[in-house]
Amino acid sequence: MSERDDERSAVGGPGEQEPSLLGQVCDIVRYAPIAILLDGPSMLPKLAEQGKVHMGNARVLGRRAVRQAEPQARRLLQGLGEQAGQLLKVVGLVPPAEEDDEPPASRPRARVESPQVHPTGGNGAAPVVGPAVEELAIPGYDSLAASQVVNRLPGLTSEELEAVRSYEAASRGRKTILNKVAQLQQPS
Repeated sequence: MSERDDERSAVGGPGEQEPSLLGQVCDIVRYAPIAILLDGPSMLPKLAEQGKVHMGNARVLGRRAVRQAEPQARRLLQGLGEQAGQLLKVVGLVPPAEEDDEPPASRPRARVESPQVHPTGGNGAAPVVGPAVEELAIPGYDSLAASQVVNRLPGLTSEELEAVRSYEAASRGRKTILNKVAQLQQPS
């Protein structure tokens, strides 16, 4: 052993200093392998048991954290969803009123033959003529909710938009669809 090692191993000597970080790392690199080699077999079962205890504690704490965080996360996500919906309404991607957006199964199916004339209710306006649903550019139109139709409208040509507008006006008259078509038909 060197004189410096003797000084470090002396306990309680006058002027004893805390070893530096570099000195601690050197000691670990030098002496830890010897300790592991000699004491390892007797230490391994104890270390394994401590590992099991730590893992059990981590599982319990993890489950507890998830249970406590889940309601907060749900509220946060619900709030974000509502904010996103409001933003889409402000931007005009979703119409403001969705009262006619009930599931397709609960809605009565409208049947419109090509061309079908519907009276306007006697207010003096001309009757509304609509194309057949098969002529529309949106497949399965009658089975779609208003929000689903509105999402497909921006990809249509002006002729296809007009066909959707006249069909919707002649059949179910859903304002969300009619308003979106009108918005898309306005010159930019």
